[in-house]
Amino acid sequence: MSKLAAVEYLSLDGIFESPGWSGPYFDSEVSDFQYENLFASDALVLGRVTYEGFSAAWPSMTEDERGFGERMNSLPKHVASTTLASAAWNASLLEGDVGNAIAALKRVPGNDLLLNGSGILFNYLSRKGLIDEYRFMIYPVIVGIGRPLFTHGGARRGLTLMKSRLTPSGVAILTYVPDSEGRRVGGPTG
Repeated sequence: MSKLAAVEYLSLDGIFESPGWSGPYFDSEVSDFQYENLFASDALVLGRVTYEGFSAAWPSMTEDERGFGERMNSLPKHVASTTLASAAWNASLLEGDVGNAIAALKRVPGNDLLLNGSGILFNYLSRKGLIDEYRFMIYPVIVGIGRPLFTHGGARRGLTLMKSRLTPSGVAILTYVPDSEGRRVGGPTG
């Protein structure tokens, strides 16, 4: 069985959209963390917006000493979209119900499935309980405007911190798993 790991850039105020603000803090430890995520994965899971951004940028980024661009380009991509008719860049569209499609992908033995960005898909899969690990890179910046990663409308869920590290530039890298006891935090009945 594979697990679905969501890897997300977040500002201190919870913004994930257009993370150009992360650049000044992207140090070697953040780079190593991203490298480890990519090379421990068998495929990417992307929403349409992230897929379109990645597929426009990554194919031209193939020459780096560690092979990150080559790995990014060669991995299979599974794209959730209701508007795309087809996908290129070693990608296929998820068919039918996205939750069922992801659950089927997770049943295939192998390494992680890696979800990057893709806020709408992230929230949908989180509400469905299909994200096995949340890997957040929390940057020491308050953006003040933009789309937050978490949207309203889902049940609250307890998480257990599995790993944490602080990079020299102040990025907190936090890895959580859904609470093993299934506790729900807050909500109408407390």
